[in-house]
Amino acid sequence: MTATDRTEPGTPDVAASGGRSVAGARPSGADAEPGGRPDLTEVGPGTLGGELLRRYWHPVTGASELAEAGVKPLRLLGEDLVLYRDRGGAYGLLGRHCPHRRADLSYGWVEDRGLRCSYHGWCFDEAGRCIAQPFEDAVGENARFKEAVRQRAYRVEAKAGLLFAYLGPEPAPLVPTWEPFTWPDGFIQVAFSEVACNWLQCQDNSIDPVHFEWLHDTWPDRQRGSYERAAPRHLRLAFDEFEFGFTYRRVREDLDETSELWTIGRTCLWPNALFTGDHFEWRVPIDDETTLSVGWFFDPVPREARPYRQERIPSWTSPVTDPASGRFVTSHVMNQDFVAWLGQGTTTDRSEEHLSRSDRGVVLMRRRMREEAEAVAAGGDPKGLVRDPERNRCIELPIVGRSRLLEGPTLAEKREQLDRARARYGGPFAFLAGQPAEVQKAYEEAMGC
Repeated sequence: MTATDRTEPGTPDVAASGGRSVAGARPSGADAEPGGRPDLTEVGPGTLGGELLRRYWHPVTGASELAEAGVKPLRLLGEDLVLYRDRGGAYGLLGRHCPHRRADLSYGWVEDRGLRCSYHGWCFDEAGRCIAQPFEDAVGENARFKEAVRQRAYRVEAKAGLLFAYLGPEPAPLVPTWEPFTWPDGFIQVAFSEVACNWLQCQDNSIDPVHFEWLHDTWPDRQRGSYERAAPRHLRLAFDEFEFGFTYRRVREDLDETSELWTIGRTCLWPNALFTGDHFEWRVPIDDETTLSVGWFFDPVPREARPYRQERIPSWTSPVTDPASGRFVTSHVMNQDFVAWLGQGTTTDRSEEHLSRSDRGVVLMRRRMREEAEAVAAGGDPKGLVRDPERNRCIELPIVGRSRLLEGPTLAEKREQLDRARARYGGPFAFLAGQPAEVQKAYEEAMGC
């Protein structure tokens, strides 16, 4: 691990961060956006940020949504696409509009092989090859025409209850097998939310430890009308870069340097995720103005309930807005993050930021994001790609509480934990509002609670 900003530095690098320093010096012109220019917030084909992000796999939906043959329209990195699983079990990700007369392929249907357009019956396989043109095939004219027609097509792979998509050049890297994907004896669920803002201000949150003190500790107390408790203050921060991202380490006034929050830390996972030990949060760009938040959650079952084997990993959608009030949902941990991101506007004006010493991780990440994007533009590979199948059997990450997650709680400890969650969040799940009743029931049954 390479140490970066281990000690308290001076004023942040404003040109790299795109904001004002604590002294208020305002960058001009090109320095007004992250990394010095606006390109990192732009995700379409050919943009600096978009080409960087296209070198990685992105989770786009739960595998349970296409457990059987079906079709799902989606938008990813500014491209309109259609995801499908054909009756033979193959996944495909194609451009949304048929190359014949531009009909919407999300209204087509799957065959034993491929996706068939409902307008004139042209059929395409997962590689984008046109494998059927019914009228042309019947009359036997211009047989080579079918071979010349290709539809835009991208790779799809199922892993850990998710479907991942890759929109970049070949050879594609491997979908990383992160260590928690291999853990037994846990209940896994996947939750999605569509957040109406740019992906980069979401990812900034992944390397900002001080916000926990205020957004997730103090603010919930104030919402409940409680002003008695003071959240433990942050006293020291450090940020370290490693192959797959950054770790942020912290000392609070209720802990010391023997705490795993300092000795191990948590992970800002490159290029667009957070990993805290028991869950991942990906900030997947739908386009320049919308982000798909993808949460993957692992809960170890009690020791008394082991061995446990989960037959199906459920996926569900969490609401961002309360339909009754029209205001953002603020009750759960990740919903609180959404409020902070959305409050910055669709794409935050970084020329108006006043970055301080607590923002050193944000500055570090933006600077490295720029460097890696420029490396891609120059024809190189960015950091963090996995190409070695042997290594990809299980990729370890820094994990606070690894032994606790592997050993699992006792049944009594789990029941106490769930009672606290129900009292605070109205249910057993703390991270996102709207957990469906059937998922909650399956979770409680797995936990023996």
